[in-house]
Amino acid sequence: MPEMRFAVRWPDGAESSHYSPSLVMHDYLSTGESYGVADFVARSSEALDAAGERVRAAYGFACTSAMASRDEIVQTAAAYGGGEVTVLRMEPPLPAAAS
Repeated sequence: MPEMRFAVRWPDGAESSHYSPSLVMHDYLSTGESYGVADFVARSSEALDAAGERVRAAYGFACTSAMASRDEIVQTAAAYGGGEVTVLRMEPPLPAAAS
């Protein structure tokens, strides 16, 4: 199961990097796109939950790193009343996009 990292810029310009145990993040977020804070939290949380379930299905236990990433995103987002979160990088890219 390929793992990945994704980097975002928050509404105040702060940047953060997050871990996912699965490339499923590409199904929910796109590099260069901006999302409202609430939408970003919903999308990333759903994606990280799905990634964690993939780990559980494959290995029989939850991925605590995916849960930690989700919790960090939720906690960081709570500081913003609105604005947009921009996805700066998603590495590695999907294999089809890696040309």
